[in-house]
Amino acid sequence: MSFRRFVALVKSDLYRHAGQADLRTFLLYMLQSPGFKCAFWLRFVAWLRIQQSAVRLLHPAAGFVKQHLGNKYGISIPASTVIGPGLCIDHFGGIFVNGSCVIGKDCTVSQNVTLGRANRGRRRGAPVIGDRVYIGPGAKVVGAVRVGSDVAIGANAVVTEDVPDSAVVGGVPAKVLSYDGSAGYVNRTDYPTPLD
Repeated sequence: MSFRRFVALVKSDLYRHAGQADLRTFLLYMLQSPGFKCAFWLRFVAWLRIQQSAVRLLHPAAGFVKQHLGNKYGISIPASTVIGPGLCIDHFGGIFVNGSCVIGKDCTVSQNVTLGRANRGRRRGAPVIGDRVYIGPGAKVVGAVRVGSDVAIGANAVVTEDVPDSAVVGGVPAKVLSYDGSAGYVNRTDYPTPLD
């Protein structure tokens, strides 16, 4: 990942949180928004990890800061997780994401969300989350489940089966309630997609 792409990813995350991506907003959200702060350090550690130059020496210190913030705010997302642009950690606390998960672009993760790996059975593996997905408070997505794009997962839903595009799911186990999608839950998705 180039430095240019790293900056573009941070800007897209900031835009999802704040609706703008300028330096003043960045500094303000680094001070006041636990969700954005954790997203920034997640991106920074992921960028440092793959560098070949001397800047890679910052990786252990950045990893320590990321871990400290994760412990403080209850956000456990490994830097190895594949996450598209526009990650919005809406409310912090109790968030766990397995490092094998894949999260698409412009996704919103609420508090007490688990994206976990199943170690046995028919759905052995980790979830793959599509683009523009809203994951409500307390929702759990467990196993090799494919969640389509433009999906809204309701509060406290437990998703153990694939979810089609534009579905709204809820319950334990989660069932499709409608096909109204995530419109209205996932906002500010019009930031230009970062270049590779």
